[in-house]
Amino acid sequence: MKQLIGDDVAHAAELLREGGIVAIPTETVYGLAANAFDEAAVLKVFEVKQRPSFDPLIVHIGRREDVHRVVKELPPGAEALMDHFWPGPLTLVLPKQDIVPDLVTSGLDTVGVRIPAHPLALELLRSLDFPLAAPSANPFGYVSPTTAQHVADQLGDRIPYILDGGPCIVGVESTIVGLDDGRWVLYRPGGIAVERIEEVIGRVAVTMKKVMPVAPGMLESHYAPRKPVHVGDVITLSQQHKSKRIGMISFREDHDVHCCEVLSSSGDLSEAARHLFSALRTLDASDCDVILAERFPDEGLGRAINDRLRRAAAR
Repeated sequence: MKQLIGDDVAHAAELLREGGIVAIPTETVYGLAANAFDEAAVLKVFEVKQRPSFDPLIVHIGRREDVHRVVKELPPGAEALMDHFWPGPLTLVLPKQDIVPDLVTSGLDTVGVRIPAHPLALELLRSLDFPLAAPSANPFGYVSPTTAQHVADQLGDRIPYILDGGPCIVGVESTIVGLDDGRWVLYRPGGIAVERIEEVIGRVAVTMKKVMPVAPGMLESHYAPRKPVHVGDVITLSQQHKSKRIGMISFREDHDVHCCEVLSSSGDLSEAARHLFSALRTLDASDCDVILAERFPDEGLGRAINDRLRRAAAR
């Protein structure tokens, strides 16, 4: 059996190509990585972390030119920030390419992206033909890990391999900045002081809008459809809205309403989670007047689905 902790980049890459997850070192903290283009792999990250919400994940790339695989356009100032701080602990929130799954961005049209400044992480990323989505490699609610042993102590029985790159030299998460109405804003303080960033692009505002929350659950309304969303018993809700064209999100049963999106006819919560954001988008783009969503089993990924529906309903 392969040793849980080691420095075998080829083995880590093989596991990731097979749709698995691997803990990886960065200069900030250890991350729990999966193929950012593979929804099923990304779901494993949420499952292992026992994360009760689908918050956006940072996408890690190995080369500057790879940014165009995940980002549609680079606004003024972005290239200057990359020149000064990549590789390094700076995450840029930029318009995403369609190939990036909604599960990675929590339904947002933007994606957080960075190049980590760690030799093993870079070697791994440059050996792959896909970027890695990687939140911190710790269970929900625990302190972020800064050594391979920290990861093993918290998640060792749930992940196949920890790529050991030694202690993290920064030890806090990356700084996150993005554009809001044409101005650069700070979404999360981190490994690079905002004063250093302002030396490159000028004034950076501080926003209370948590595009990339510091911790899960900080943003009440995250993916906000234009249509009103109501969550609960869909039969009762249907009676309350019977004069309207109803769009419905159902776990496994197809209901006789104007539009119905069934997330998993087999009752598989993982499948339902994969289909959640596309269902919300489909109904939001339809001619229905209101979106009704049933409450999912409050276990495993069902908790995360319920959390996202609650946020979608918060207007």
